[in-house]
Amino acid sequence: MTQIGPITIALAGNPNSGKTTIFNDITGTRQKVGNWPGVTVAKKEGNVHKFGHDLKIVDLPGTYSLTPFSIEEIIARNYILDDRPDVVIDIIDSSNLERSLYLATQLRELDCNVLFALNMEDVALARGIKIDAPKMMELLDVPVVFTVGNKNEGIDALLKKAIELAASDREKPKRRRVKYSKDIEGAIAKLQSILQDKIPESFPYNTRWTAVKLLEDDKIIKDRICQKVPDHCQTLLAETQLLRKNLSNLYDDDPEIIMTGERYGFISGIIKEVLTTSAKQRIDLSRNIDLVLTNRFLGFPIFIFFIWAMFQLTFSLGAYPMDWIDSGVNWTGAFIATLLPDSLFKDLIVNGIIAGVGSVIIFLPNILILFFCIAIFEDTGYMARAAFLMDKIMHLIGLHGKSFIPMLMGFGCNVPAIMATRTLESEKDRVLTILITPFMSCSAKLPVYIILAGAFFAGKAGTVIFSIYLIGILLSIITGRLFRSTILKGADAPFVMELPPYRAPMLKSLIIHMWDRSKMFLKRMTGVILIGSIVVWTLSAFPRNLTYSRDYTAEIQSLKTSYSSRINTATDSEKKQLLLERDAALSILLKASKAEQAERSYMGRIGKVVAPVFAPLGIDWRGSVALLTGFFAKEIVVSTLGILYVAGEEPEALQNALLSSGMTPLGAFAMMAFVLLYVPCLATVAAIRRETGSAKWTIVSIVYSTLAAWVLAFIVYQGGRLIGLS
Repeated sequence: MTQIGPITIALAGNPNSGKTTIFNDITGTRQKVGNWPGVTVAKKEGNVHKFGHDLKIVDLPGTYSLTPFSIEEIIARNYILDDRPDVVIDIIDSSNLERSLYLATQLRELDCNVLFALNMEDVALARGIKIDAPKMMELLDVPVVFTVGNKNEGIDALLKKAIELAASDREKPKRRRVKYSKDIEGAIAKLQSILQDKIPESFPYNTRWTAVKLLEDDKIIKDRICQKVPDHCQTLLAETQLLRKNLSNLYDDDPEIIMTGERYGFISGIIKEVLTTSAKQRIDLSRNIDLVLTNRFLGFPIFIFFIWAMFQLTFSLGAYPMDWIDSGVNWTGAFIATLLPDSLFKDLIVNGIIAGVGSVIIFLPNILILFFCIAIFEDTGYMARAAFLMDKIMHLIGLHGKSFIPMLMGFGCNVPAIMATRTLESEKDRVLTILITPFMSCSAKLPVYIILAGAFFAGKAGTVIFSIYLIGILLSIITGRLFRSTILKGADAPFVMELPPYRAPMLKSLIIHMWDRSKMFLKRMTGVILIGSIVVWTLSAFPRNLTYSRDYTAEIQSLKTSYSSRINTATDSEKKQLLLERDAALSILLKASKAEQAERSYMGRIGKVVAPVFAPLGIDWRGSVALLTGFFAKEIVVSTLGILYVAGEEPEALQNALLSSGMTPLGAFAMMAFVLLYVPCLATVAAIRRETGSAKWTIVSIVYSTLAAWVLAFIVYQGGRLIGLS
């Protein structure tokens, strides 16, 4: 064994093989999420110290193969080839060994230090599947460790084996276990010989593997060869083309298809040697659960119930900590107000920053609960069932379930959801999915719904919020059908939805998933929402030299003088009552003063200009200007309302102010409908521009969504009034 420094371990594996669970097991909260250079696929890294070694764990994107068709496959392969981690751990789903072995055989061909983790051993055993690990090690010449990621079993043994592999002087096996047919092996040998002759020793890739990739017509490898050895590029490509043509003539098919078939043949042989299945009848729990949850009649109502329960829980359970945080924000504002002398700076801190940011941060418990519920759906495997259920519906209107996956992600944040459309092969499907994904209510819109639904619908708030989310889904489906039959005509691409087995969620993994997403919400507190609150306060606090309709200063002074003389001559019990009366009267005067100041401010003037546009929707000038600020980030709608409406520091001040502002429940529902649909936030618009690469589609998204929002809110408000609702 050699002395080694920090060890880099890359985790590779199929989607749903439990790779992320093992990554979370190893790294816990010490992980760092970023993007791979040049792309926006999530990159997760974590640094840990284990068994006397510093380990850097890198979670590669989930892939089924290393053939570079998708961006995930390219990233995984490039990382292994170019960054050369000390060890690659291939996380294999033991209950689905045959499918997992395709990626495993490709990793074997790369000549890297590879280690197989046979994960979900418990699921495999429950299904009567037994894997002969010693035989597998012997046949593939690769270390094998059994793990159960969601129970944290076998993880230490896996890390010890990885460290041992990285520190050992063990030579990589030279003998290839995937043996192709004689003709293909002959072509590989010929190309390998030319490569060894033409390319320098510094060429980073194994010559046999490079020859295999050339025969498979791998465009990336061809480009890299031309970059490294431009003088011999044409000779190599011409020889490759000749060999490919010969193989095509011999087999009447493309070489890459023939080689894929032979890899699967090799895998079948491995399976026969190492896998045994119990003959006794087994109870397949996942299949039995699916008989109910994906049933054509029961599945959809159950899905609707789960989503309703999620929002009901988000609102009702989140109300308790929300009140505590609200009280804390008010106490902080009042405390700082006592420390600072009356000034513009004090006004900015108390009424701008604390009131603005505080009115948004109180929704953190709701966001945490929402993301926790989504994490449960994902970790149990139910999210895939939800996409499967929607797949059936979306096929009827020209979309497919794969498009629904980014839309589901949109419940968290529209920006990564739009980036996730990169997994769609069809350009039209990508554009269409990008256009309808913003109709999924992201977490930033949730605070607006909570404040309006809480104020106007009280006990039915959870159901009202659920109905808003449902409207978003329905509108996205209708829009998809509309665009598919007009500006984006074409058939939907064929797609088979994968249904992973159900798993018991692990609390640690749920918390990590919840926290990962909630961090974005907190990050926005110190960024766009803070800046937005300051801008909104500035626009509402200036100009300072206003001429009021009443002399509030004189009225306040007169009120104080009047009560002062009465208090001086009153008994103790009368004094308490008079003090309460005086404070209430002062509060009314101050509220009136602030309301007139806000109305005459720059913000008020802007609101008055745009108010006629929103008046038919039952939204006043304050709501109108709040919706304008929501273009930067939807949370700012709440902070703007907080600054424009809040006239007191009691808990639920904003909701009380909204109730007394003249807004009706119908107007509140119309405003929620508008927030649901209208132009997405600035970051989402930028993502749409970047992912579509088209100003035209960006403008279509902005104009269509805003028009749809106005029309829907108009129908809700005016239609509701016509049938006698208020």
